[in-house]
Amino acid sequence: MHGAFVDASSWNAVVGRLQADGYRVIAPANPLRGLPTDSAYIASVLRSVKGPIVLVGQSYGGAVISEAATGNSNVKALVYVSAFMPDKGEALGQLAAKFPGSELNPALVQVPFKNADGSTGTDLYVAPDKFRAVAAADLPETATSVAAAAQRPISATAFTDKATSAAWRTIPSWAAVATNDKAIAPDLERFEAKRAGSHTVEIDSSHSVMISHPDAITDLIRDAARGQSPTPALAETGLTSLGVAGAAAAGGMLIAGAGLVVVSRKRSTGAR
Repeated sequence: MHGAFVDASSWNAVVGRLQADGYRVIAPANPLRGLPTDSAYIASVLRSVKGPIVLVGQSYGGAVISEAATGNSNVKALVYVSAFMPDKGEALGQLAAKFPGSELNPALVQVPFKNADGSTGTDLYVAPDKFRAVAAADLPETATSVAAAAQRPISATAFTDKATSAAWRTIPSWAAVATNDKAIAPDLERFEAKRAGSHTVEIDSSHSVMISHPDAITDLIRDAARGQSPTPALAETGLTSLGVAGAAAAGGMLIAGAGLVVVSRKRSTGAR
């Protein structure tokens, strides 16, 4: 599951690697209209997947999968990639204020929009001249300038909506902490992972870790699918220009974040 300001293509490199392993992957679009709307939509996508699921979320996508997976017995593992992991009753704005280190808030641009009923909402974008420094400092400027121009905005309500459940309390989880993250404070990512009891790896990366270190994130997803702890070698993976989000446990994978994906491993009797 992808997060704010991007789309599911941010998971392309990871998806390709998982598909090469024989997994069936789905990377659905995150509506980015607020936690109740987005989690309900992704929950419906999950219900369409047959067999076990590894659900992967990056950034805001982590909050979405935490709600969407609740009550779905097919979800066997959760993977959080430089992500929010709110507990029940927490709002993302409240959670982000716990630790210093994020440079996202002052970089945001507010743009009003009209709803169908005539009411007004607010979309949030990252200022183009700050996009690379905040979200993807370890990616080439040619790539980040295009990403900044092609942003998908997120509704401001996503940061004030309170989580109604936390699937990581009952489903095993894996987490990647991006140690140079300027969008979500690395100390917040560590706090969340420790609170959830997640199998955790730290990667020397910007917020866009699934793009700059796709091998490391793919390995983490594989570990979740196999139910094993990550290896230290993950943090040594180098830079690439592509990225993806998602995974599947024993049968299916779903990637979400700033994207979402569902993947199913092919069986000898045919793809599920």
